[in-house]
Amino acid sequence: MIQSVDRAIRVLTALQGSRRMTLTELATHLSLPASTVHGIVKTLVSHGMVVQERGSSRYQLGPAVLRLGNVYLDTIELRSKAVPWAEDLARRTGFAVRTGVLLLDDVVIIHHEPRPDGSRQMPEVGIVIPAHASALGKAMLAFEPSDAASSHQPLRSMTGETITDSGELAAQLKAVRDNGVALEQEEALIGECAVASPVFDASDGAVGAIGIVVPSGAWPVDIAARDAVREAARAISRELGARNWPAQVG
Repeated sequence: MIQSVDRAIRVLTALQGSRRMTLTELATHLSLPASTVHGIVKTLVSHGMVVQERGSSRYQLGPAVLRLGNVYLDTIELRSKAVPWAEDLARRTGFAVRTGVLLLDDVVIIHHEPRPDGSRQMPEVGIVIPAHASALGKAMLAFEPSDAASSHQPLRSMTGETITDSGELAAQLKAVRDNGVALEQEEALIGECAVASPVFDASDGAVGAIGIVVPSGAWPVDIAARDAVREAARAISRELGARNWPAQVG
């Protein structure tokens, strides 16, 4: 591991979580000398990755981060294949649709298809959800190698419904492997439930997941909605070259 790169990424991650921080706050948060953090931030500022808040000593993420994010979204094949199927899934179910990828212990949303009812909805691309507390995350965790899946600890609580017991999570992941569908009931956000299925590529690895976002008042969804999620995931996987759906865990 290259230490300077690791520290720069840690600075960006800290600013992502806290939005705006002073050099002193960053140094304390990262347990690094203030002089070291100053040098890293100065370099990131020169590349537009970090900017100083006007009239303040605080720093925040810069516009270059957005440019990199857009490049990633434009080049990831999963997103391009998922978009038409997400639109179809939203029409069939009446619910919003999310497509996400796994990043360490979290899910990052790479595409969001709003509910087709015409209501005003916030864009969700880029939001991060703990993997164990989301249907999307469970759909992918279920098909990780057993040693990788067991390393996702500790399981932090988001609501009173969040699964924090590793044994209970393991049982749910087994069910996902059996039927290809992961469920979430107000585990990440009160009032929000979800159904998701994994997406595989030619290597038969779970490269992402697609699912519907269901208000708690409409939970549980009917079998037709669950089948529609399965069908969308299977179709995207087929376009990505997957040989089997769901794939076998290695």
